[in-house]
Amino acid sequence: MGNADIETRSRTSRFATSLMDLLERVEYRRVRLDEQFDPVYRLRYEAYRREDGIAANEDRIASDHLDFTPNAMCHGVYIDGELVSSIRLHFATAAHRESPCMRMYPELLGGMLDAGQTYIDPSRFTADREATLAIPALPFITLRIAAMACEYFDADYCLSGVRDEHAAFYKRVFGSREIAGYSQYPGMSFPVKLYAAAVGDIRNRVADRFPFFMSTPAERNKMFGSDSDAHYLGLIQPTARQAALAEARFAPAE
Repeated sequence: MGNADIETRSRTSRFATSLMDLLERVEYRRVRLDEQFDPVYRLRYEAYRREDGIAANEDRIASDHLDFTPNAMCHGVYIDGELVSSIRLHFATAAHRESPCMRMYPELLGGMLDAGQTYIDPSRFTADREATLAIPALPFITLRIAAMACEYFDADYCLSGVRDEHAAFYKRVFGSREIAGYSQYPGMSFPVKLYAAAVGDIRNRVADRFPFFMSTPAERNKMFGSDSDAHYLGLIQPTARQAALAEARFAPAE
């Protein structure tokens, strides 16, 4: 291993340690998608309005019909008890095909589902402005939810409709590759390209480099288990440290 590799590994380890420590202050909450005025919908609205991404509305919420499909899930992210970000996921299968990326790339993704492949489609990744400025690691903490979903549902791919300015992040962190060019989701004002990460190919590599993406089966069940009332009570504690230590993938930097 060369000096550059050692230095990179050391930096990654320090970053992983800081994220593990930050997760001690993080909690996740499943969102009842039928609660129209859930704070997550208002967080979305404020985030998209800051960039003129959506039109203004009197209710000051951002929601669409894909919030209510059978394969939809949504979670809020809290730090020190304050809502700082949220993300929506769809688990697409041959039986449940609706997702944001499917609306933009129906022929390509329809063919994947017809062939028996499945994917997680994260969308509506929005964050509080002050939290974004104060916590540069917020994308990692939020997208950890998508990583957990890929493992829970044993998905073949994790898709991302990505703006050009965010593409480098998805390539570097998840090994995502562009599989389709520009499209635009109805109601949004900016174009995206379609990126995909093959879950089976990247899982171990991502876990080695970013062990804070890991989780225990118990946490994943709370996040994505059957829609009983019990799963919506209280906040969910991250278990990355326990999961990473159990697989011997995490050793704090010296």
